[in-house]
Amino acid sequence: MPERKPRADALRNREAVLAAADRLFAECARPEDVTMADIAAAAGVGKGTLFRGFADRTGLILALCEARLEPLRRAVADGPPPLGPGTPPVERVHALLDAVLCFKLDHRHLSLALEGTGSDSPYRTDHYDWWHRTLRDVLAEIPGLTGAGFTAHALLAAVRADLVDHLVDREHMTRESLRADLAAHVTRVLREPDAGP
Repeated sequence: MPERKPRADALRNREAVLAAADRLFAECARPEDVTMADIAAAAGVGKGTLFRGFADRTGLILALCEARLEPLRRAVADGPPPLGPGTPPVERVHALLDAVLCFKLDHRHLSLALEGTGSDSPYRTDHYDWWHRTLRDVLAEIPGLTGAGFTAHALLAAVRADLVDHLVDREHMTRESLRADLAAHVTRVLREPDAGP
């Protein structure tokens, strides 16, 4: 039996919920303040609709994050340089990490909500696995660089949402200074194989 397509009203409800959640997380002071009841009210749907569509708050946050990441995933998978395939590996590592940082800056509270769901490790999410695998594979193409898997984890740690939020809110770093400091850090890490005694 062929898989049934979701009804048009179910798709509309899903989009309304994702748009409402996106707006609430963008406007909130703290991600934990946004409740399922808040999202349901803002979307104009019942709480039951939320739970049927997303199971729980974590499921909704994951779905929203995946929806916002999809254009970036497509650009990395088959887009033009510097994100897409065919880019020299060092240049692509810089572009990938800059893209992650910019995503975290543009979606700070959503990213914080995802990392702070509390029900699981942020390192066990599909999007983290995808970023780590992509970065690891590009790092493995760099001559002389060893430990691509660990290096990918270490570089991704530099763009964790809680760190980005701290640097923006507490240390008052600008977007431009964060991007420049990250680029300098990546350059230092990638030069390490050539470093002398």
